[in-house]
Amino acid sequence: MKFSQRLFEKVQDVWKKTHQHPFVVGLGTGELPVESFIRYMKQDYIYLIDYSKMFAFGAVKAQDVGTMAAFARLLDEILHGEMDLHRQYAERFGITSQELEKTEPLPNNLAYTSYMLKVAQNGGLEELISALLPCMWSYWEIGKMLAETYPGSNKHPLYGDWITMYSSEEFGALSLWLIDILDRLADGKPERELAILEQHFLTTSRFEFMFWDMAYMGGDWPV
Repeated sequence: MKFSQRLFEKVQDVWKKTHQHPFVVGLGTGELPVESFIRYMKQDYIYLIDYSKMFAFGAVKAQDVGTMAAFARLLDEILHGEMDLHRQYAERFGITSQELEKTEPLPNNLAYTSYMLKVAQNGGLEELISALLPCMWSYWEIGKMLAETYPGSNKHPLYGDWITMYSSEEFGALSLWLIDILDRLADGKPERELAILEQHFLTTSRFEFMFWDMAYMGGDWPV
């Protein structure tokens, strides 16, 4: 069994609950409250600023030029592709890019990015990938699930662009590339090291669920 398959099986309970979350379901049905989507879009934008740094760390920790270049391309894709989608949404809501960047992270967002960056700074490339992979992989799974479960959802006037991006083969290819690297790096490692990678993957998968919950419910600072 490839290590990625082990990870996939490990997080099924978390990912199934994520797929059933009212925010995710609302994207597919088109019934998601607009205010929840705006909150998500603003929080996810500043999340992606820190998430993109993970790929910069990946380029630093890579052991060959080809992998370095691939991480650099992914960094560019996030900054000028994925984040462009958020900027386009913001423009529709009358929110400028400057306003987006000044968004204060909510507690769950800050905890999530702080955890990932700590792993990236202190661990090897395999730890870095195990911490960042749930975001990309689970978004691809969600995008595909929504496109298949709710036919025509990718044509929704507001949420259709989101579903189209994350269900695309192009986005899936990025996930598969990271999965393949992690499988190769994990091959032959002792169980004690694999357990660490598994824990990172599980932890950030849980953070992903909490992020959807935060976007749907609010989750502001208590004071």
